This record gives sequence, structure tokens and C-alpha cells, in this order.
Amino acid sequence: MRIVVALGGNALARRGEPMTADHLRANVRATCVALAGLAREHELVITHGNGPQVGLLALQNLAYSDVAAYPLDILGAETQGMIGYVVQQELTNALAGEREVAAVLTTTEVDERDPAFDRPTKLIGPTYSAQDAAEAAAEYRWTIARDGQAFRRVVPSPAPIRVVQADLVRLLLDHGRLVVCVGGGGVPVRVSAGGVQTGMQAVVDKDLASAALTADLGADLLVMLTDGDYVSQDWGTPLQRDILTATPEAIAEIPFAEGSMQPKVDAAVRVAKAGGRALIGPLDRLDDLLARRVGTEVTADVPGGIVFA
Repeated sequence: MRIVVALGGNALARRGEPMTADHLRANVRATCVALAGLAREHELVITHGNGPQVGLLALQNLAYSDVAAYPLDILGAETQGMIGYVVQQELTNALAGEREVAAVLTTTEVDERDPAFDRPTKLIGPTYSAQDAAEAAAEYRWTIARDGQAFRRVVPSPAPIRVVQADLVRLLLDHGRLVVCVGGGGVPVRVSAGGVQTGMQAVVDKDLASAALTADLGADLLVMLTDGDYVSQDWGTPLQRDILTATPEAIAEIPFAEGSMQPKVDAAVRVAKAGGRALIGPLDRLDDLLARRVGTEVTADVPGGIVFA
């Protein structure tokens, strides 16, 4: 089976944990051990987020004032190389060298007229208190939004049109390789006449980009790993109901948090409408998620449209 696995931020950095190289490697190692069984048996593509890491690089960038800060597209490429290297290495180690793993730096085509450029929603970087967030917004001219009880920087997140290197990823899979790609959603680019690419100042949602890649590869399944057991209607309220399975049409009618769960649901809808299946569930219960004992599945054929856990 051809499977795309999208790793959420919890696979790379625990909330509140310092974003050190040692913590990154330890978290990725545990994730790759959990994925090793899947990687031995299937054609596997691993994608991953980069929100905390790209925000950290942006902050480190600002600390050196002798040169102009590097733009977001280059910082996104840096995180693809950094995280892709660690995932490639740790998955190779978890498999004891049984399969070759290729990390590919990919770009994602976006539309420069996308309204997302005028309405930033993508959370990046560390969390701040209200006072620190206000000071950072004033100093760096950032847009700030609430993330739970804290605050974070938000940047534009345009919709992905396609992963430009999808054919290369397919070629690697056809030759038995495992692939790490679409880091942080891929570097967002505008593609003009003649195929000329220009980097855009944004961060593409990795789940939506993973869905685009899943469709282009004709993959059977997209698995989005997060730290929640289910996608929930009316999450955090007395009316909360956990969704076990749903059609793309049914789940698309339910509103979710725009900066977190909504992109995952939109990605699942895109995959299911293209004929595949999508699972959203916890990384630490991957076997249960695949066995359908936990998590939310979005697929075309569901009696009644939606089933609650």
C-alpha cells in the first residue's frame, strides 16, 4: 500500500519543551521507531511540519543585525534540510538499514493572488505571554494570534496547488525507496511562464500540501498524526462529540479551529474526494489508529454520512 504520513508538531517538539537539537532528535527517534513497522511493509512517504522551527530560525535571524533578515522561503528550506536530515537518519537507524531513505527538498506551487496573503493564520515560532506578544508585534511588525492560553506569530498560509517534485517522489517510491519530503508544507513558490519559480513569503500548511501530494501520487492513505485522539465537533465545550468516521461532504459542514484542526479536515476532504482515505489521530497510538480503535477516518462510503465515537 502507498501511504503518506504527515507528522504533526508533537512528533518534533513537545509543547513547552525547549527547541534544542537534542530534543528534536529524541522526539524524531521515538517517532521513527513507531513508524518502522509501517515503513518495512509499505511504500511510505513522510511529511512533517516546521512551525516552531521556522519561527525559531526567524528569531535567531533577527538577532544578527549586520545583514538583512533572510526571507521566509529560505528559512523554510533551511528547516526542510534540518528536519529532513534527522528524520532520514533516525528512520534509517530504526530500520537497521533494511531500506534506503531519501530526504528531498520540495517546493509547493501557490497562487500569488491567494487571499491568504492578506489574512495571516499560520502559527509559527514559540509561544508568548500577552505582554511579550504585544512587544514582539510592535518591534518586528508581526501579526499575533491566540494559541490556546498563549500567543504566537501568524504568517500567510496560501492553499497548495501542487508539489512541484511529485514526479520525483513517485520515481523514488517506484524504485523501493522511502521518502521524506514536503517539510513545512514545502517551500511556497510562484511558478511563472517557462516554469520559473520564485519564493513567496508564507508557510504552506503541511497537511494540505500532503493531501495534494497524496492525490498526485495516487496514494491509498493519508495519515495525519497529532496529539488528539479524535477530530471533535464542538471541541472543548459540553457539546463535544468525537468523530469516528465521516464522508468528506458531512465533515466539511462542521466548523473547526482555523489555525489547527480545520486544515487537517480540509486535507482529509481533499484526499477522500480524490478516491483515497484519510486518518487523523494520535502518534502515540499509531497501531490503534490503523486498526480503527481510535482516531477519525474520512472516506467516501459512510452510512448516514457520519458516525460518532
